[in-house]
Amino acid sequence: MSLIVARPEGLYCPAGDFYIDPWRPVARAVITHGHGDHARVGSDAYLCQQDSVPILRRRLGDISVRGAAYGETVELNGVRISLHPAGHILGSAQVRVEHKGEVWVASGDYKTEPDGTCAPFEPIRCHAFITESTFGLPIYRWRPQTTIAAEINAWWRANAGAGRTSVVFAYSLGKAQRVLALLDASTGPILCHGAVDPMNAIYRERGVALPATTSPAGLAKAAMRTALVVAPPSAAGSTWMRRFPDYADAFASGWMQVRGNRRRRGVDRGFVLSDHADWEGLLSAIAATGATRVLVTHGSTATLARYLSERGLQAESVHAEYGDEDVGEAA
Repeated sequence: MSLIVARPEGLYCPAGDFYIDPWRPVARAVITHGHGDHARVGSDAYLCQQDSVPILRRRLGDISVRGAAYGETVELNGVRISLHPAGHILGSAQVRVEHKGEVWVASGDYKTEPDGTCAPFEPIRCHAFITESTFGLPIYRWRPQTTIAAEINAWWRANAGAGRTSVVFAYSLGKAQRVLALLDASTGPILCHGAVDPMNAIYRERGVALPATTSPAGLAKAAMRTALVVAPPSAAGSTWMRRFPDYADAFASGWMQVRGNRRRRGVDRGFVLSDHADWEGLLSAIAATGATRVLVTHGSTATLARYLSERGLQAESVHAEYGDEDVGEAA
């Protein structure tokens, strides 16, 4: 018998009568994190990790939401629920569900390398593990974050020396703040698009250290030429970009590891920086749970499920409507 099953509304726990990251409105929704493909408007009541509360309210409006600390137990109809760090973005959580001695964990999105902007991933022992596989192919193997940080800062310094503004396109929630935390602020001013600023404020309010940022308005032209700008991918080609007459642009995403993606994005540079686990990260996370059953919800589901099955696990792909919020931006 399955403690969590797939229904048209989302992943459902029949014993507790609640859904995890439902993609249709439901009575009770337990949310792993604030990205729009996992936290959707319309449900009657939400439960999330406490750092996700301001993010959900910012994105979903006036909702009924309860925040829980990591490790705190919430009981629904005799089912014990607790939230544990997923290492994806601020407030991201794995959902541990326990009932009559059976333990399942729904991971949401996660990464295994700590990044300093959110609580690092913690493996949770369980009987069944529900995993993503956004980058569930052996070609995806991330280099250390420190290496990527050095590349971004060297690129910025070179552009500043040539009198060109540096623009990094990064998803406004999670990736933008991670990029900001990697920057050497001594190089020049750091500017942020209006879609990024509200998320920066939430991160700072929750104690995450980010460098000082400003808006492009009123910045002297000389200073603009040494600045680094963080903007969402949707800003590319928009009228907002016209304020930077001479700039070099880059895209920060795990998808930049695949040849051709940078060209399709039409940017000068691609930085391979992902908020999802790579192939080795997925395998190590799954192994650390001790789970004998693995459900793969989105990404390269067939490849990962087949690989795990060949190694003796009971693994299967499960349909889930995640990744709709432009996977290229969120990854």
